[in-house]
Amino acid sequence: MNQPLAEASPEITSRNAPPAGRAREYLSFRLGAEEYGIDILRVQEIRSYEQPTRLAHSPDFIKGVIDLRGRIVPILDLRMKLHCPEASYTDFTVVIILDLGSLLVGAVVDAVADVVTLAPELIKPVPQFEPHGNLDPAFVTGIASVGERMLILMDIEALLCSADIGLVKAAAT
Repeated sequence: MNQPLAEASPEITSRNAPPAGRAREYLSFRLGAEEYGIDILRVQEIRSYEQPTRLAHSPDFIKGVIDLRGRIVPILDLRMKLHCPEASYTDFTVVIILDLGSLLVGAVVDAVADVVTLAPELIKPVPQFEPHGNLDPAFVTGIASVGERMLILMDIEALLCSADIGLVKAAAT
């Protein structure tokens, strides 16, 4: 289960975005009853959940850090970051290791579903509404229907706003 995706699928090792108008691949995962998708090019690997080492005085959504082949990687709980109801960790709970350029971050999710290829015409724009309370639509790039499922496509870098990334970088050093 702890296979780097680059080894499992060599065609996704390039970090260049596909030309506009071309289909893109998204890794879909579950947080509670909702299904989300992130650009597969940001995913380095998927690991089973292991208890990270907790850091004192870190925000609640930073669960701690792990040593990933000699690199210290902060682990974030996306349920907590998105203010979802608390869930217990199960055998299906995984950590998605994300490559954010010079930073690796692990994101705890309830389960990974599959890789979905979406043509641009299948992605609908996000309804415009004002942010309310903890709800911030800035991280949602679109919504797609995949069969009977609704997939919320997210920009992981927008989700981890610059202030949060600063906290994560501090946790990784």
